[in-house]
Formats: sequence, C-alpha cells, structure tokens
Amino acid sequence: MAPVLTRRRLSSGLVALAAVSGLAEAGTGRTYQAEVLASDGRPVSGAPIHRTLAAAIAAAPVGGIAPFRILLRRGVFDEQIVVDRPFVHLVGESRTGSVISHLAASGLVAPDGRNWGTTRTPTLTVRAPGFRAERLTIANAFDGLAEMTRPGGLRSHDGAGPQAVSLMLAEGSDRAVISDCDILGYQDTLFADSGMAAFERCRITGSYDFIFGAGRVWFEACEIRSRPRPVDPVDGYVTAPSTPLEQPFGLVFHRCRLTREPGTARHSVYLGRPWRPTKTFSDGRYGDPDRVGAATFLDCWMDDHVAPDGFTEMWHTGRDGNPRTMLQPENARFATHGSRGPGAGAFSRGARLTRAGAAAITRSAVVGTLS
Repeated sequence: MAPVLTRRRLSSGLVALAAVSGLAEAGTGRTYQAEVLASDGRPVSGAPIHRTLAAAIAAAPVGGIAPFRILLRRGVFDEQIVVDRPFVHLVGESRTGSVISHLAASGLVAPDGRNWGTTRTPTLTVRAPGFRAERLTIANAFDGLAEMTRPGGLRSHDGAGPQAVSLMLAEGSDRAVISDCDILGYQDTLFADSGMAAFERCRITGSYDFIFGAGRVWFEACEIRSRPRPVDPVDGYVTAPSTPLEQPFGLVFHRCRLTREPGTARHSVYLGRPWRPTKTFSDGRYGDPDRVGAATFLDCWMDDHVAPDGFTEMWHTGRDGNPRTMLQPENARFATHGSRGPGAGAFSRGARLTRAGAAAITRSAVVGTLS
C-alpha cells in the first residue's frame, strides 16, 4: 500500500512553499491563451480560465502551429498531465510557487488495480513537439527517502527504491525547452527518452539514475543536486543514458553545478552508468546492443560527493540470458573536460576530452537552434 503519511508530508511542504512565494512578473508584456487558477485565485491575464492544467491543455489546438501559452498561477496542482498538443508553453507565476505534483511510484498500485510501472509514473509526460516550460516546479510527491528507510519498504529488482518519474520526454516529444524550473524527485526523476531538448538554469534533484534515457539533451547552467541513500554505501548515479549508437550525442552538461543535499556521503555518487534497455529480438530477449550510453560533462563544478572513478558499470541481460552481464563505462561514451570544485579530479574511468574535442561539443551541435 502507498505510505499515506508520505503524501501528506511532501504535499504540505509544497503548499507552504507556494504560500510564501512572491508574485513574479507573470502576465506583463505577454499574451496567454489560457490561465489555470487555484481555488482562491483571481484572474490576471484576461485569458480563458481553467481550474485544472489538464483542462487548459485540452483547449490547445490538436494541430497547432503557434505557441499556446498557459499561465499557471501560484498553487499546488495535484494532477498527472500528458501534453499531447504541439507548441504548448507552460509559464508559472512563481518558480517555487507554481507547482505541478503527483504521487506515483513503480511499486505502488494505480487506481486501475495494476502497478504503476516506470513509464506510467510521470507527473508530466510530453508527447508532442515544441513544448516549453518556464518558471515552475514539476515534482513527483513520492518520498523515496522515507520509503527506503522504513521496515519492509518497497524495492525494485536491483535493490533500489521504486522509480518515481517527475518529467518524461516521451515518443513524439522534440525540440523542448525547459527554463528556470525545479524538477524534483528521488529515483528516475527526469526521463529524457526522445527527441532533442534543452534545460536552462534548472534545478534537478534525485539520487538513483535520476537523469536517464535515450534523448539528445543539452543542460546549460543547471544545478544537479544529489540526495542521500542511507541504505546503500553508493548514494547514487547522476545519469543512466541509453543513447542509440547512431546518435552522436546523449546527455551533455555545460557549466552546470553538481551539488548535494546534507547526508549525501563524500565520494558516493557516480556521474553515470550505461543503461542498456531490454528488447525482444528474433533469437530472444536481451539488452539492446545498439544502445551505447553517452554523457558528457563540460566545465562543470562538482562537490565532493562525486566518486573518484567518475563513471561505473551497469548490468543488463546478455544475449546468453545472463541477467548480470556488465557494460563497462569504457565501452560506452562517457567523458569530462574542465571539471572543477572539490569533486573534480583525474577520474579513473571515462574519457578525458582534449580542449579541441570539448570545443567541438556545442549547443548547436548537440540540439541545433531550439526556438
């Protein structure tokens, strides 16, 4: 059963956060096509009013070719959202006060009687091109820390806590831009699995594989904040890319800050490990050999929670059926350049780019011009 106190604890915290947030400059000099109000809100934009974000997104044209801007007022909106209309732009009134939050985790039972499973847990799933989010918070309200430390707490097949995704860029998503947002979770927080995307000045929190997937993504000046896992000497892995082999770039972090919450141990977090998802072939079901994870850290500041190895291995089901076949980081595409801070060093695993090699990895090369 779902830990009821977990939802109450986190939801009450988000409500308090929203209450103290100041009014941002939302609604000035910008036209909106919809406005989402909390129960006690007053309209400010002159756009059609909706009481749920789902209703506002449903009002967007199915075949839209221009931005459909939705102003999300201050409040905690407990919804599970799918963006299936193109060019939907979500703009929060306050980065910490406009909160989209939902509790779903892979080991819990959904309202339909089935377990959620990873891909059904996201608070917000994007399945259309041209999505934007600006100045708001997207959170999965599942309290991973409380769950993993309680007796009999839920565990996934590899002994970790259950997956609880906050934001998923799914099939159909492309050319997404997420700016000045907080994306909060614990395990598998950001599932960037499809298309190209850019994250600018965002804060992304988690502990275990909390930025993962097959997407081609540029992270600019973001804070990547690791959270503790007291049940394991390894506090976590920042990335778990499953990049297709023919794709030259996966997850690229430029001038980001890798920070940690109190309780995250020194040298306990790896920058990444290569995820090879299982796929069904004519001769069996095993890890897809065409998935060779790629993650690059350029000119990033790193606190001392980062492990000296930098990167590590990850298991998958081999062609021979062995479920503990290891894919080593040297056989994937992991690299760093220009690292600094207490956690920076001569990482023993993963490539060290030359200055010329690093200079060739630019935003335009990775994701082109997203507009």
